[in-house]
Amino acid sequence: MDRLDGYAALLEKWNPKINLVAPSTIPNLWTRHLLDSVQLWDKVPKNAESWTDLGSGGGFPGLVIAMLAKDIRPNFHVTLVESDQRKATFMRSVSRETNTPVTVLAERIEAVAIEPADIVSARALAPLSKLLDYASGLVKPEGIALFPKGVNHEAELADALANWTFTLQKEPSQSNPDSAILCIGDLSRA
Repeated sequence: MDRLDGYAALLEKWNPKINLVAPSTIPNLWTRHLLDSVQLWDKVPKNAESWTDLGSGGGFPGLVIAMLAKDIRPNFHVTLVESDQRKATFMRSVSRETNTPVTVLAERIEAVAIEPADIVSARALAPLSKLLDYASGLVKPEGIALFPKGVNHEAELADALANWTFTLQKEPSQSNPDSAILCIGDLSRA
């Protein structure tokens, strides 16, 4: 909790300057952003050792996951990919000030050259079809993609199935009953 409290304080301090999250969501920071990220921890397979978060922005969900993993699974590694240098600097600062080890890559997703991870995530980044394009080269064949999606998730799923095959576990979001968490495995082009 101390790490999450520190993170929340830093986000509130930096947000007016670099717009890490919509200012209107700051009063609901714990529910809208932190809980929305924390709920993904329950989906982490026991044997998973690596997580890559795409378009991390202010660090959701990847930085929150790294904070949860630090004491429970100290060998679990999180990589945050964010092309905006200011946001990458913010995440490095949070990592340092909360003593939460992460790798922050200030690069475009299309340009990253990293080992595939056990888990790939993205939150509020792109439609599902585009997320699957990104994830396909960054998730291990036996890995999973975790995508929190909003009220249009059914339409995004239908669109994605035109070009992709995958297994799907869909669960309601704990932070918004109209949203869902999509857990995607066995990803391949249709």
